[in-house]
Amino acid sequence: MSRPVRRGLLALALLGMAAPAAFAQTFPTRPLSIVVPFAPGGPTDTVSRLVAEAMGRDLGQNVVVENVGGAGGTLGSNRVAQARPDGHTLLLHHIGMATTPTLYRRLPYDPVAAFEPIGLITEVPMSLIARPNFPANNLADVVAVMRQRREELNYANAGIGAASHLCGLLLMSRVDAPMTTVPFRGTGPAMQELLAGRVDLMCDQTTNTTEQIRGNSVRAYAVTTPQRLPTLPDLPTSAEAGLTGFEVSVWHGLYAPRNTPAPIIARLSQSLQTALRDPRLIARFAELGTAPVAQDQATPAAHRTFWLADIAKWRPLIQAAGQYAD
Repeated sequence: MSRPVRRGLLALALLGMAAPAAFAQTFPTRPLSIVVPFAPGGPTDTVSRLVAEAMGRDLGQNVVVENVGGAGGTLGSNRVAQARPDGHTLLLHHIGMATTPTLYRRLPYDPVAAFEPIGLITEVPMSLIARPNFPANNLADVVAVMRQRREELNYANAGIGAASHLCGLLLMSRVDAPMTTVPFRGTGPAMQELLAGRVDLMCDQTTNTTEQIRGNSVRAYAVTTPQRLPTLPDLPTSAEAGLTGFEVSVWHGLYAPRNTPAPIIARLSQSLQTALRDPRLIARFAELGTAPVAQDQATPAAHRTFWLADIAKWRPLIQAAGQYAD
């Protein structure tokens, strides 16, 4: 090989190495899109819009939220998995990213291999509630009724794979008492049936239950977090109420398509961290009964570690229940 040819190849190689870094310096070059794989108005949509607004201020570009619902969040996720990996199309998803690999046995994408994690955002607590006339005064009574009546009890949820479904699986596993699972098409219909007394129990995000708990229209027994919530100070934690190991929260994270250049991922993570320090975002999160994660959790490495651990946590519970979404 001649010396000029070698020089030319070396120049091309160096150009290729510099391209991602150079692109990161100019990124973003146009408005960004955050795909939310659920319908507008839900907790994940609300979180996404707050994050999009705050990140847009930092990035100097509009960040538009695009709702692509259907199939338990897999339709919107698949769209991002197939998007151009240039950092302009992102996915904001919740705990479903940890359960999809088990709940769906036939997917057009590999949930772990198809995405680059950017950082965690928040963890929304959950609460265990019952119909207004449920015969239990505290969580110990609930456990006793579950063990006595078992499948006679109806447990409502917002659909297979929803956070309320997962919380029920963990509860039944922890108590070793199965209930009859009644899936609905969303939290709203499930809550209406609980309020009407036609189902017995439900466990859902505090963003969906706080109003009913404060209004005494449901019976509330515990929050599924290590500490009590400022928004519901009189509601004990599950551990305080005597049931250890019953802790679950609905975490949210931000993702880019696989093969997005590392400098772009780093810039997006930096922007996310800046967004999570925004006083306006923090105040709105507090109104929803949650808070941003610690800054060291809003990183790609911490996000991936947490994500993979949660997949391992939920896989045996879903497999033992034999309740799949496909």
